[in-house]
Amino acid sequence: PQDEQIPTEHYKRGDRVDGYIIDVKKEGRGPQIILSRSHPAYMEALFKREVPEVSDGTIKIMGIARDPGVRAKVALYSKDRDVDPIGACVGVRGSRINKIIQEFKGEKIDLVVWSPNITTYAVNALAPARISSITVDEDEKNLEVVVPDNQYYLAVGKRGQNVKLASKLLGWNIDIITESRYGEIYQN
Repeated sequence: PQDEQIPTEHYKRGDRVDGYIIDVKKEGRGPQIILSRSHPAYMEALFKREVPEVSDGTIKIMGIARDPGVRAKVALYSKDRDVDPIGACVGVRGSRINKIIQEFKGEKIDLVVWSPNITTYAVNALAPARISSITVDEDEKNLEVVVPDNQYYLAVGKRGQNVKLASKLLGWNIDIITESRYGEIYQN
């Protein structure tokens, strides 16, 4: 279906397509297989195929947020303190991650270190932007993130993509505000 395709890809009859089976429907003319290339589980399956540490459980994928065909953020956690989850997924000179990127025709993939501490996790998810402070509202699942003025566009990302994917990955609402604006609001 259209909503399970990567918007930048176009297929024609006879093309070989790798994907993730999300459903099999029993139809009168035979079973219909519903395939997805945009589902987060497809990206997870590719990580399991390309990264032995993910397939053996040493590295656990804690979450995936995707804007199919454009960018993705993948949260990783290593059960073994001696294994760097990002280094293992990138591989020697990017060999492992590049195979996954090629499968998605150049979709950028940000690897994020997962943390049980929401503040640390948010800082990791919003990288490479530098964060000045974070105010956590546990009840509303809301984060107010203060960044230096020159880091605002880096934190938000092109068309709000960085903050949108970080928010989706964390499962929290993220409001980004500059230091100067924060000063104006809380000085009055």
